[in-house]
Amino acid sequence: MKLLRVLSQSLITIAALLWLSGCSWFEVQDSGPTKPVDVSQVPDAVPKVEPLSRYGNPAFYEHEGIRYTILSSASGYKERGVASWYGTKFHGERTSSGEPYDMYTMTAAHKTLPLPTYARVTNLANGRQVVVKINDRGPFKEGRIIDLSYAAAVKLGFHHLGTTQVEVETIVLEGSHEISGPSSVPADKQTYVQVGAFSDREKAQTLVAAIAQQVPWEVSLSSVRVNRKLLHRVRIGPISSLDEANRLVETLTIPALGTPRVIFE
Repeated sequence: MKLLRVLSQSLITIAALLWLSGCSWFEVQDSGPTKPVDVSQVPDAVPKVEPLSRYGNPAFYEHEGIRYTILSSASGYKERGVASWYGTKFHGERTSSGEPYDMYTMTAAHKTLPLPTYARVTNLANGRQVVVKINDRGPFKEGRIIDLSYAAAVKLGFHHLGTTQVEVETIVLEGSHEISGPSSVPADKQTYVQVGAFSDREKAQTLVAAIAQQVPWEVSLSSVRVNRKLLHRVRIGPISSLDEANRLVETLTIPALGTPRVIFE
């Protein structure tokens, strides 16, 4: 689509200028809470039979030019690789399944397992184990197989390291659902693309103005406080087509602009 190519070229120029003006201001880096939190009493996720998420389970999706095909079943999945974690940056935001992300619960993100899926995660460095509910997509950094909540990372003993080697094994109960076809956006929700949540309002406004000149959808700026940090969210939409929203996310994935994502509200 010519429109998206023009948008991509325009945003690359804007991102470069904003990056050169001070690369530390733009995207709030992920972190844990400002004060230590005792998560020792946070219970593991309890596996149960529940329906597939109403969204977050397309037949496939693309991110940064890579196509990911969603597994039709979580049965028999077992893999070793690198785990990372995410915290305040997305705390309170909608996950790919539509549930709000809570960094103090035992959840995780995976690129291709059906949502939701329950899994046992073992830290191979120390033998610690947790059970998590996978309700989000990611991580998209090369070599990583799962992104864990802050609480799960603390219980596994690697939150201070950032990453660790783990084994992920799914827990599938009798009667669990399998994917039979692509999901759709629920009737009571609208589709948006969130470009990012930024710390500098003035430069976020510059980004809003630039995008608004290039796209046919409304571009909005809203502020939200997360763990005492005031963030300014740049969103595009509502967008009538989920496919169109996914293409827009791919176009907006540019260094210095953060990590865009499709959200439903």
